[in-house]
Formats: sequence, structure tokens, C-alpha cells
Amino acid sequence: MKILLLGKNGQVGWELQRTLSPLGDVISLGRNELDLANFTALRETVRSIEPQLIVNAAAYTAVDKAESEAELAMAINGTAPGILAEEAARCKAALIHYSTDYVFDGSKTTPYVEDDEPNPINVYGKTKLAGEVAIAQVEVPYLIFRTSWVYGSRGKNFLLTILRLAKEREELKIVNDQIGSPTWSRMIAEATAQAIAQCNSTSTRYRSRITEVAGIYHLTAAEQTSWYGFAKAILETNAQFSTDALPNPKLLPIPSVEYPTPAGRPTYSVLKNDKINKIFAIKIPDWQSQLRMALSG
Repeated sequence: MKILLLGKNGQVGWELQRTLSPLGDVISLGRNELDLANFTALRETVRSIEPQLIVNAAAYTAVDKAESEAELAMAINGTAPGILAEEAARCKAALIHYSTDYVFDGSKTTPYVEDDEPNPINVYGKTKLAGEVAIAQVEVPYLIFRTSWVYGSRGKNFLLTILRLAKEREELKIVNDQIGSPTWSRMIAEATAQAIAQCNSTSTRYRSRITEVAGIYHLTAAEQTSWYGFAKAILETNAQFSTDALPNPKLLPIPSVEYPTPAGRPTYSVLKNDKINKIFAIKIPDWQSQLRMALSG
């Protein structure tokens, strides 16, 4: 199977290069090779490669910056996925795409399920929801995986920020009233590969199997914490596994109002993983286990 992977240098895309390689011939492209905001180039690239599967791990992920770059964020997160769906349909391919917990407003106090009504409260969430809608409007076999609080060993993410700041500051103020599920990029990539492998017998059968199970799936770490809880666990877990001892800064929990940002965040954005477990028998480990795996090397 020929697989076109977009966003190869991102947190999830980097891991997907490894997990997808046993499943077919992977053509991986990053921002330098293909700008998703260039719609003509996007169509031409898919038509020249003629993949059986498109995995779109590319996205505009700067949540705060999106507030002032709404048009660019919408082009990449909202319009480009719809174009990919159209081109996938044209070449009889399937599409896998990633979305976010930020499509919800955080008004619930129990984990969100796939059928809950989205109501994003920031530009980033609105553009990601637009991408979901654009894909669903095309008659193409697709899987959309919503994930949350993604971190890994590369790029810009909360894990790397905390490890860096721990070396620079004696005190860290961390928001304690936003609740979510920190999810390791490698776990997302591995779960994606498992789902693909279950569908991958022949290219024809693969497409029909994706059609049977098409839709949105939540794919996040099990259980929940706050940013403060996550930061505390990062420092404690790093102390267990790292040979490079960090200073032990004092952590201070603060409310969101004391750390204003251009983009509002949902106070509660935990996602329920029951559907992916039921359909694909994929059980996602809890966030603490994922963090230990990530930091233990």
C-alpha cells in the first residue's frame, strides 16, 4: 500500500514515519516540501503520488498565534483537509486526519464522547472543527482521531517547556484549573498504525473496511489531570529516570485568570476513548504510564 504522510516533522508525524513503515510504502512530506496553504500544490502532489492512504498529521497548532492569523490557520486546518478528502476520493484512497479536544467549550464535567456537540471557544478549535466538517462532507472513507495535550521529544510542547524552565527558574507558576489528558505523540502514532493494520489486507478491502468504520474517534491518554498536575508529574518522573539531574523549582498552582492568553482554553476537555476500544480493540494507557515511557527513553 502506498501511504502519503503529511506533516512528517511534527510531533505526531515524526513518530508516524516509524509506525507506518511496516504497513506500506510511505512517502513523507514536511512543510518544506509541501505548504498545505498552497491548495494548487496540494492537489497536484496527491495526484502525482496517487496514494491508497493519506495520513494528514500536518496542522497549524499555535493556539494563541491563531487568534491573529485566523486566515492562515483556517487555510491549513479547515480548508486543506477538505481538499485532501476530495483528492482521496478522486484517486480512491482513504484519509486519516487528526483533530483536537479544543473543538469543545469545556462546559461538561464528564469526559466528552464523539457525539457531543462541538462548540470551540478559540480560533484554533474553530479551524480544526471546520476541517472535520469539510472531510465529512466528502464521500470518502475517513478516520478522524481527536487527541489532546500532545507532547513528545521534539517540537514545542508542555513537557519540553517544563524541563527547560526547571533549569532556568526557581519558581514556576502553573495553571491548575484546566483539566485534560496529556497524550504522548508516540502513543498516538502507534494507535493509528494498529487501526490501519486491522483494515489492511488488500487495497480494495482496506478502503471498504475504512468505509464500514468511518467517522470520528477520540484517541487520548486515559485519566485526567491539570497542567499543574502534569508539570509536577514531569519533574517527579524525570527525577526517576534522568541521569541529568534538574534543579527542583517550586511549583505554584494558579487559576487561569492569573495567566491570561490571547486564546481562551476550555476548562475541561477530557475525551472518552470507549469507541476506539470497541471498534478497534485499542486500549490507550493512562497519561502517567505514557509519561513514564516517554521519559524512560
